Amino acid sequence: METTKEGNPKDLYPRPPFKKQTQEPPGETKKMDPRPDHGEQTYEGSGILTGKVAIITGGDSGIGKAVAIAMAREGADIIICYKDDIEDEDAKDTEEYVKQAGREAILFKGDIRSEETCKKIIDIAVERYKKIDILINNAAYQMSYKNLQEITAEEWNKTFEVNLSAMFYLIKYAQEHIREGGSIINTTSVNAYDPNPTLLPYAASKAAIQNFTSNLAQKFLEEGNGIRVNAVAPGPVWTPLIPSTIPDHEKFGDNTPIGRPGQPAEIAPVYVFLASAAASYVSGATIPATGGRITI
Repeated sequence: METTKEGNPKDLYPRPPFKKQTQEPPGETKKMDPRPDHGEQTYEGSGILTGKVAIITGGDSGIGKAVAIAMAREGADIIICYKDDIEDEDAKDTEEYVKQAGREAILFKGDIRSEETCKKIIDIAVERYKKIDILINNAAYQMSYKNLQEITAEEWNKTFEVNLSAMFYLIKYAQEHIREGGSIINTTSVNAYDPNPTLLPYAASKAAIQNFTSNLAQKFLEEGNGIRVNAVAPGPVWTPLIPSTIPDHEKFGDNTPIGRPGQPAEIAPVYVFLASAAASYVSGATIPATGGRITI
């Protein structure tokens, strides 16, 4: 696996300030300026996931889209999960890139807050492929709040249902179908270490994901089922979620030592590594990809 962008990481991609570009959540890639890089023109696979089957939640855009493109180019078939009609265009674009890589893509639209929906995703994978090799729990919900009183019980619960409960449901139903050597990868965040006060529910859910990941990894190792469980902790990454949920996105990413937000294409290779046999001794780990922000 390789990408073709090289040089000083501070200079590889656009730096803030960005122009004001407010969108309605969850946002659309085509309305973003600059457009995110998902590795469409740069990621070159080497077949390290040949014959694998990967489920990716939030696979229509952002990090999930970049992971879908990368894993397809590494030889995996992809089930792309997303939620809203507004995301149809992004999802179909991801599907096309997977097909161009010579792999099969299945689009699934549904609300993963529902346990029944999560079970259906697993059922579709098993019916088509008779197995699951890789489960990427990447979909997330966030909103910014000025104070605690703005956060309703509904908003708090929605954040945890999307970000954490869906992971539990998907893993619960996927476990018996994931073969030995399979990989579960959960998306946490730099907010698990260095929380943004305006993202209180989101940051709390991401910290819970990190605990859930390490705990589940130990449980699976003790059971001897051969499934590795890890997490990736991205820092600020330029995705449609940002202009649609963060009011001051003009300066997004300027709080990193690298001085800019990450691009989805820079995060995807971490997921590929964790899903591959190269990470056979890695379980219960969280790999930060934070632009230099401290995670200890």
